Amino acid sequence: MTSTLPPDFTLEGYRALIAALMDRGYAVVDFADARPEARHLILRHDVDMSLDAALAVAEVEAAMGFSAHYFVLLRSELYNPFAPAAMTAMRRLLSLGHRVGLHFDGAAHGSDAIDAAVADECALLETLTGAPVTMVSFHRPAAGLLGHAAALAGRAHAYQPRFFSEMGYCSDSRGQWGHGHPLEHPAVADGRALQLLTHPIWWTRTKGEGVVVRLDRFVDDRSRVVKEELAANCEPYRDRGTRM
Repeated sequence: MTSTLPPDFTLEGYRALIAALMDRGYAVVDFADARPEARHLILRHDVDMSLDAALAVAEVEAAMGFSAHYFVLLRSELYNPFAPAAMTAMRRLLSLGHRVGLHFDGAAHGSDAIDAAVADECALLETLTGAPVTMVSFHRPAAGLLGHAAALAGRAHAYQPRFFSEMGYCSDSRGQWGHGHPLEHPAVADGRALQLLTHPIWWTRTKGEGVVVRLDRFVDDRSRVVKEELAANCEPYRDRGTRM
């Protein structure tokens, strides 16, 4: 089946994509309820860069009546989940009916320490959000973790065979469909379940905006926030204009 959707990664494009999957008989379900043989759609978002972008996508889904899974990094140079604005954003995600899970970066841990590290980070995230964390996704997973069958710290993860190989899996990594367009995925053609992984930063582009341009805009936004924080908390920086 050939997609008739525009190629633009925009909020409207995302809305159209989910609507097209609904037109093909799909129902959005939680990881726990997904059956590989059914027309079940898991909406997964790995928040690699921006909780603001995540909220924009979350509002679209909520308006459509769907809930999704948002996976948050605790170890990132790009956003601080402990900052007040980030905590507000995560609680807003929950208030819209979405779920917040842990996006776990295992690079800092040996393979024999992953379970304990996941337990620690899930506990921190639960403290931040006030909600249980029941799912984990890996950030840039090592090949050995893809299809890893065991739970982590008593929690399911997005690369267990049930979610990764027994059903369809489609990702927008690097701002493009590396596994082919979702509507053309073999699982969709066969009427089987699909785990759709998206990264919110790519879907908050303007029409025709390229990946690098979007990232440059993200950098500009972060720079503005840093400047505002410096001005609010550091008198020499705040008063620099009057001293020149």
